[in-house]
Amino acid sequence: MENVDKKLHGKKWLWLFFQKRALFVYLILLQAGFLFYIIISQSTFSRTLHHILVGTSFLVALHIVSRKMKGGFKLTWIFLILSFPVFGGMLYLLFRLQIGGSRFPKRMIQNHQKTCGDYLNDKSDYEKAVKSFHEYSSQISYLQNFAGFPIYENCYEKYLSPGEKKLEALLSELEKAEKYIFLEYFIIGTGVMWSQIFAVLKKKAAQGVTVRIIYDDIGCFSRLPKEIYQCLNKYGIECSVFNPFIPILTVTQNNRDHRKIAVIDGKVAFTGGINIGDEYINATDRFGHWKDASIMIKGPAVSSFVIMFLQMWELCTGTTEDYTRYLSKNEGQSSGGSFIQPYGDSPLDNENVGEHVYLQIINNAKNYLYIYTPYLIVDDSLISALALTAKSGVDVRIITPFRYDKKLVHMTTRSYYRELIMAGVKIFEYSKGFLHAKAFVSDDKIATVGTGNLDFRSLYLHFECGTCIYNSPVIRDLKNDFLETQKVCKKITLKDCTPNLAARLFQDILRLLAPLM
Repeated sequence: MENVDKKLHGKKWLWLFFQKRALFVYLILLQAGFLFYIIISQSTFSRTLHHILVGTSFLVALHIVSRKMKGGFKLTWIFLILSFPVFGGMLYLLFRLQIGGSRFPKRMIQNHQKTCGDYLNDKSDYEKAVKSFHEYSSQISYLQNFAGFPIYENCYEKYLSPGEKKLEALLSELEKAEKYIFLEYFIIGTGVMWSQIFAVLKKKAAQGVTVRIIYDDIGCFSRLPKEIYQCLNKYGIECSVFNPFIPILTVTQNNRDHRKIAVIDGKVAFTGGINIGDEYINATDRFGHWKDASIMIKGPAVSSFVIMFLQMWELCTGTTEDYTRYLSKNEGQSSGGSFIQPYGDSPLDNENVGEHVYLQIINNAKNYLYIYTPYLIVDDSLISALALTAKSGVDVRIITPFRYDKKLVHMTTRSYYRELIMAGVKIFEYSKGFLHAKAFVSDDKIATVGTGNLDFRSLYLHFECGTCIYNSPVIRDLKNDFLETQKVCKKITLKDCTPNLAARLFQDILRLLAPLM
């Protein structure tokens, strides 16, 4: 593994240029170029194909208008088809009719129904929670009775921010592992953070502890060497890659595993925005100081993260797992009247769990609502909810990053500022660097910390997870962290977000294309 690290860091760009994954990109560009040549050539075949594609685009446009989907998606696709009548319809079909699309969601839904039906928590916690938090009873009921994610009492939660604190706690818990370690991350990158974790994983695997890792192939595209799979297996570490990248013109790659889950022995779990990479622990300066958030959980609620991991493991490997081997009878960790409700979100079941959690917290806010998000690219329903809550007298504050990781995405985020500020929402940009946390806190009663951004990808296209927390000390910690962070932020005014006409027009175009970002 040390040789692999040297290879990646010492000759990083040259090595990446010639490696197999770079070849995949060239093959895709070659396919696209060949298709374009066929379309623009003046042969009889190309003219016939042109008419077929334009006709296809017209039929696709009619189909989109009649479909039940988010208005933002409809508007974007109709705009693209009108702008590019030859390719627009085929592009939409490429997005919607993905390879293996009918089998993939069916298996995922079957797994979810099986596990949630078999391992649903005792109803007593649910009844107690609904009685104790009547104002959030609809949210609690939605997550448990419809989405299938139980609520638990007597758990221990600890808020961890920034990433350095998460790494310290994670390493400590990994050292205690006796039965198994499950890691599921969108990004795993070689470097200081990975080296420390990998050292513990090797030791634990040698001791007979089951170690399993799931990583997303696109998330790790330029971060892990292609030898990583063989390297992990050499040390007895099981590894599975989510949705491996293939050099074919298809957007089956569009649905990514954006979750960050670590589970040890069914007793402790971690989730939040922190991946495994040096920028997340500020061991490298990528966009200035990296501000992120995570949560550690102990007690019965860990079972939900065990189930989420095993569902994804089955999906990636095609195996069938005995869940009872990994579920522990956890004793209560506290008795302070707090409740916790982990949840997952899948793009394949037509149920936007993450969005619904956010909307319910927004709509239930009475005194204040504080939000961390790296991206603010949302549809009309979330914008309207935020604006109405602010207009109703609630103190709504949002912190986004000043330094960005994707320029166009950041410009699109800023395009929403004016509308929200005029409604009374207070917006701040984190001046020290990049803010990557995804968290809501409201009224000293409820919070959520997870992996889902306020953008179309997280809300509708990615596998995500998070946890709702009720009446826990974590809520106070998150609120205090937000207020401290606000001190190193710049408050955005209307003057700051009033661009000239050309910039305003460009922002409008970006917002129109937001569902594809």
